Amino acid sequence: MNESYIAVAQLSELKPGHTKKICLPDHGPILLANVDGQIYAVDDTCTHEDSSLSLGCLREDKVKCTLHGSWFSVVTGEPSEEPADEPLRCYPVKLEDQTIHINLTPKC
Repeated sequence: MNESYIAVAQLSELKPGHTKKICLPDHGPILLANVDGQIYAVDDTCTHEDSSLSLGCLREDKVKCTLHGSWFSVVTGEPSEEPADEPLRCYPVKLEDQTIHINLTPKC
């Protein structure tokens, strides 16, 4: 199991209730979400139509795809509205010295 974390952003870049898209070499885009001070990381691409979730809004712990209206949990990756029926991959996150780190081995 890969226990390697990489630094991806500063906490100051991600206010509560907001998201941030990050692009990493050799990996698809990832969406960071700040839900009441807790940071989550999921794939940024909707599993229904390949649209960027960073264009959507964050409500509580769900992000909306602007293309067809599906909502996804940033905690579990699970969709809660059709037409999406496949979950997003979500990634472990840790905070060290106000820096957000993620592990690219999916946890769900």
